[in-house]
Order: sequence, then structure tokens, then C-alpha cells
Amino acid sequence: MHLGLIGTGMIVQDMLTMIGDLPAIKLEGILSTPHSVDRAQKLQGTYGIKHVYTDYDELLANPAIDTVYVALPNVLHYQFTKQALQQEKNVICEKPFTLAASQLDELIALAQSRDLVLVEAITTQYLANYQGIKANLAKLGDLKVIECNYSQYSSRYDRFKAGIVLPAFDPKMGGGALMDLNIYNIHFVVGLLGAPTAVKYLANLDRGIDTSGMLILTYPTTKVVCIGAKDCTAPIQSTIQGTDGSIVVAGPTNTVASYTTTLRATAATTVNQNQHAHRMFAEFAEFDRMITTHDMPRVRQQLAHSQQVMAVVDQALSSAELTLG
Repeated sequence: MHLGLIGTGMIVQDMLTMIGDLPAIKLEGILSTPHSVDRAQKLQGTYGIKHVYTDYDELLANPAIDTVYVALPNVLHYQFTKQALQQEKNVICEKPFTLAASQLDELIALAQSRDLVLVEAITTQYLANYQGIKANLAKLGDLKVIECNYSQYSSRYDRFKAGIVLPAFDPKMGGGALMDLNIYNIHFVVGLLGAPTAVKYLANLDRGIDTSGMLILTYPTTKVVCIGAKDCTAPIQSTIQGTDGSIVVAGPTNTVASYTTTLRATAATTVNQNQHAHRMFAEFAEFDRMITTHDMPRVRQQLAHSQQVMAVVDQALSSAELTLG
């Protein structure tokens, strides 16, 4: 994979700390805004990125780049992904894929018409521990209750209360707790159970944005609560409860650092099967494989999952009467 990085924010900086462990991925360029050029140049020097761009068209015109990684504010995902696909580039797009399911459907149709790889960067789906949970789910018997809590007081919340609205709390930028933290919980649950039969989002709203909220997903025999909060803090964990046992994930659903299985009348066992300490390693290793081998069946499988997630997001936003973008 010959990669162009779109953005210089925290997620790109974090991703770059592990990319050296995937030597097949070549860093061909990075796009920054004019006022972030110094940051981009520092990243270039540290990680050996070949070119720094401030013009997206110039980056896309580089024939050495076959794939772009869109890591911009949520509201820009659709626009920048569409433009890259139109220029015959594969695209890895950060979560949430888009602000609406209809936007994602359009991007998928465009990518498929050009036989390009389009995937969502969502760590959960590629972690070995998550795959282990899926493999062991049947041992729990009939699933009854799932609870995911990803609550983390945002450093930007105090400024929001003071009247300074940054992208993380700006509805026009696609901010809020659902799209930032709870999106990981949605991916976690939908990846296990598929599409729910009903969705309801009970959100704490302030100036048109959800600073926290409780998402209720209904399945035929299972009830799910996903909590995401940027205005308060609680222990971060997920619990899956069945008639024959439970699985507990300590920590957020975007890392799944380990999981503990407790079956009736047996001792609890905790395992960590992840291959790398960095949560983004597994997804980028798989993205490189998918692009290098042009594994379109796998791409379609992942896109179908992302479509189910975006359908849940649509219903959640509608339920809470939230409008983003």
C-alpha cells in the first residue's frame, strides 16, 4: 500500500507511532491545512513521509499514491472520500464513515463502479480479542443482556460550557458523544448480533449536540444498552450476559485489550490474543492485505457491516431529533 495521509490530527499522529511495524506500507504524502504545515513537516521528518501537501488535488494527482487515509473531522469524511474515489484512489476512512447512511450508500456505489477498495477504519472489527469473543459467544447460551459503557470526560467539555464550541461538540462538524465514543459500542454490538429490530437514543442535549447518551438496541431475545459520555466519567467496560455465562471486556470497545469469560460453575479465564499493543496495528495490516490482494469479497463484507452501523446511527439521530452537518 502506498499511502497518502489526509490530516495531521491526533488520530494520524497516533497511527504513525505503529506504522513502522508494517514496512509494506509506504508513506507517500500527508495533507495539512496551511496553518498546520509545521506539524506536517515535523511528522514528515520523524516518520519519513515523502511529501507534504496543502492542496488535496495535488496529493491526489501523485501517481505513487494508491490509497488515502481520511482522518479529518466527521463532516468532511464524505466529501474527501468521494473526491479520492473519483481520482481512482482506494480509501480508508475513519469512523464514523459518514454522517448519514445515504452518503455511505453513494460512496459504496462509486467505489464499486470503479473496482476500488473502500473501508472504514474501525479498530474493533480487526482485533484478535474481538474475534475471540465472537468465537466464544455460543458458550454463553442464550444472550440476554449486553451493556457497553464508554464514558470519558472530554478536555473540551469545559470550554464548551464556557461557550467555546470546538468540533468535538459542534453539530455542524458531526460532533457529539454518539459519533465519537458510542460509535465504537455500536460497531462492537452490531458486529456480534447484526442489525437490531429497534433503536432508541436517549441523549443529554445541549445547544443541539449530545454531550452524553444511552442508546437502546432491541433484538428478538437480547436487550442492549450502549452508553457514551463526554460530559462525565465512569468505569469503561462492556458486559455480555447469557444463560450459561458472561464475557466482560475491561476498557473501551476500540481496544478490547483483553476479555474475561465466566461460565456457570467454572473459574473465570482472562485472555489477550491481540497480536500488537497498538489498537490500530491489526486493522492497517488487514487493510494492506485487502488492497494488495484486491480482496473484494472481504471489502464487501466489511462494507455491509458499516452499512448496518450507519443504519443504526440514522435511527439514533432521528430518535433524539439530532441534526448533524
